[in-house]
Amino acid sequence: MNPFAEAFVYLGSYRDAGHSFVGALLRPHAGVTRVLGRDLPRDGWAVRGRVGLLAHDPMLYRELSARENLRFHARLHGVAAGRIEALLDEVGLLGRADEPVRSLSRGLAQRVAICRAALHEPELLLLDEPLANLDPGAAAAVDGLIGRSAGPTRVVISHDVEHGLAEADLVLGLKGGRAVICQPAGGVSAQDVRGLY
Repeated sequence: MNPFAEAFVYLGSYRDAGHSFVGALLRPHAGVTRVLGRDLPRDGWAVRGRVGLLAHDPMLYRELSARENLRFHARLHGVAAGRIEALLDEVGLLGRADEPVRSLSRGLAQRVAICRAALHEPELLLLDEPLANLDPGAAAAVDGLIGRSAGPTRVVISHDVEHGLAEADLVLGLKGGRAVICQPAGGVSAQDVRGLY
């Protein structure tokens, strides 16, 4: 069981920098960033392998197939090949797993990127618009990997107010780069969030 497990959802404008700090990609201008008990960016090396990232861009090698992309990342993280096949099956991609990513639709590429983010069973998932380009059936297929039941702590960036609130334990609403809302999701309404835009 992950002692940090909860879902933290960014809603509103100026959200993207949050993943960069948490992912140890940027240095904060002031204050301290701690992720999974480690100071960033000083201990970024100790955090990066414990994080799964689903960025706005799928960050896949387009000339490689879905299976080849996942094999590459599995080797980086010491993950058994059987995990790749299980993930491809879970998201309904076994039949298309050997096609180059460049030939896949955006929705299929998003499913591959979700598999890559969850491949090494990270303690923390950073999810930027995780359901982008997914139809309801595909969204349901990936829910076990990145949804509330997935297990790891999730930091979600979303414009989808209803879905964001449904997934969140804690909501951070930003407006003009400043926190306007920071409270448990149960105390935040969709109307509160829409007021941020």
